[in-house]
Amino acid sequence: MRKLLNMFNPPYPREQRDDVLRLMDELIKIGQVEDYLSEHPGGAFTGQCRHRRAREIGTRLNDIGGYPLMELAYERVRKKLGRNLADHLEYAWAEIGEWMR
Repeated sequence: MRKLLNMFNPPYPREQRDDVLRLMDELIKIGQVEDYLSEHPGGAFTGQCRHRRAREIGTRLNDIGGYPLMELAYERVRKKLGRNLADHLEYAWAEIGEWMR
């Protein structure tokens, strides 16, 4: 039922649809290629070993549609990449908006 609600009433403005889909695709690619967490900081990863660009995307999604849009993106990652990478994303997004507060 929730999937149907998101399909007909997505948690973002209609005019931002293309941006949201592009951000979600980029987020999935990050998970496929680099992961959302690292054992060591530096390069693409913050001092807390969280992927910088994944956090930027999370912040942008939060700006566009808040927690509901972040949750939708998280679920898309979980379905495409599995629970393990979704858990990594969950931690990488800690302290963005209402995520994990």
